[in-house]
Amino acid sequence: MKRWEAWMVHTATLLVGGTGAVYAVMRYLLSPVDDFSVVNHPLQPTFQHLHVLMAPLLVFAAGLIWRGHVWSHWTGGRPQRRRSGLALLSMLVPMIVSGYLIQTTVTATWRNVWIIVHLITSTLWILGYAVHWLAGWHKQRRAIAPRVQPSPSVPPPG
Repeated sequence: MKRWEAWMVHTATLLVGGTGAVYAVMRYLLSPVDDFSVVNHPLQPTFQHLHVLMAPLLVFAAGLIWRGHVWSHWTGGRPQRRRSGLALLSMLVPMIVSGYLIQTTVTATWRNVWIIVHLITSTLWILGYAVHWLAGWHKQRRAIAPRVQPSPSVPPPG
């Protein structure tokens, strides 16, 4: 994967995940100041709109890295970080589909189902993304770090 592609995915995940997390806190954890208000915070509609507008960026970024990263690792037999990558892939589709279905469903029951699916898969996506990225970062750091070998003239402690 090219460096700019990686940054595209990082940026998209940060923007979509960040706006979604802020919106979720405002929507589900805050109480409205006014009993007649339909929003719990004055910026709640803004963050909802930002989240919806940024979501296609993440879909595009995931599609962008499909052939060069996801598919090449799968067909190339590279097992490094495969479990976290497959976990991400398994969350991506229901996260995207449920996000669109929240906006298009007309019944309250199905909207609540899609909200729950979206919240769960989005949370798992962000956690899985962090694990996947940190595993790669840790592996890269170990490869760069100089190997320190004990000197043969110094006896081992103990």
